[in-house]
Amino acid sequence: MKLSLLFSLLFISLLGNLNAQITTQEEAKKAIIDLLQTQERFWNQGDIDGFMKAYWNHPSLVFVGKNGPTYGYQNTLENYKKGYPNKEAMGDLHFDILHLQQWEANTVQLIGKFRLTRKDDQPTGYFTLLFRKFDTAWKIVSDHTSAKSLN
Repeated sequence: MKLSLLFSLLFISLLGNLNAQITTQEEAKKAIIDLLQTQERFWNQGDIDGFMKAYWNHPSLVFVGKNGPTYGYQNTLENYKKGYPNKEAMGDLHFDILHLQQWEANTVQLIGKFRLTRKDDQPTGYFTLLFRKFDTAWKIVSDHTSAKSLN
């Protein structure tokens, strides 16, 4: 009888932990999707500073693009402003989430596709983002983005 009770308590405890884990993963997924939707909104308003609020404001932030890695929040912000000097250059941005996986309680990897719609072209490509949770906020700590060839 005692052994049966012990197994029952252990099973209930494991179910509770699993349920808490699933809830945490769903909360993380929702927070990150909301963050990407906010980024789209800022971009489509021509607001790069607002768009960058999703990134970790730290010298260890890394962005990898066609010219290789850029380190640091400020350097990444300056590159965005240089590459997209006005709303016309920015166009309208849309993200598609292809895969989202939580590795640890505070670490999520997201693979997605982006599409810019501009007057004369529609660049598209893929990205891999690594998110870390700091206190209550998720931030992008690593971004690897590559555009598809338009040939």
